[in-house]
Amino acid sequence: MHIAILTFDGFNELDSLIALGVLNRIKKPDWRVTLCCPQPEVTSMNGVTVRAQSMLEEARTADAVIVGSGIKTREVVEDAGLMARLALDPSRQLIAAQCSGTLILAKLGLVGGIPACTDLTTKPWVQAAGVEVLNQPFYAHGNVATAGGCFASPYIAAWIIARTEGVEAAAAALHYVAPVGEKEAYVENAMKRISPYLPEQNALRGMPLHAPAA
Repeated sequence: MHIAILTFDGFNELDSLIALGVLNRIKKPDWRVTLCCPQPEVTSMNGVTVRAQSMLEEARTADAVIVGSGIKTREVVEDAGLMARLALDPSRQLIAAQCSGTLILAKLGLVGGIPACTDLTTKPWVQAAGVEVLNQPFYAHGNVATAGGCFASPYIAAWIIARTEGVEAAAAALHYVAPVGEKEAYVENAMKRISPYLPEQNALRGMPLHAPAA
């Protein structure tokens, strides 16, 4: 299981790294979570430089992909060469976008015809791309999910875990990172956010990667 977190120059640390941390609560030999970048190193919006753990082309074969956000997302979508390196397929991959990452999904045609979530800064750009923006932190349709607001990134991580390992594993991962004294309430709220978008057959156990019936 490879989960690629697309991370570009100017990335938001909270989006990429919180998802990375929550997803790595799953301890299985075949479970791999990587910062997937267009070049060997990228620097965040606050000057933190990280080394790529996988390259952008590897997202094509990943089981799940999270499109992270950042201050240069509009530059990314205007770079035809960079966008051409992205080939995502919701028929065989779980695909999620965080904040301005939703704009990348919009430009790739992956949220056309369905509503999406994003941050308030990116909202007008996503709307200009023809996508209805919801006033909520998380939404998913089939194998495509979007989230708005930096602290909504655990919802994306939990959704991916729930879809692949089951809701109990997702709740356990959230419980670990939740604030002490608020763990039960935090987990309950997070699971309430993602549960409407989980297939019924995934209530207790993991499920295959296919879109649920309409």
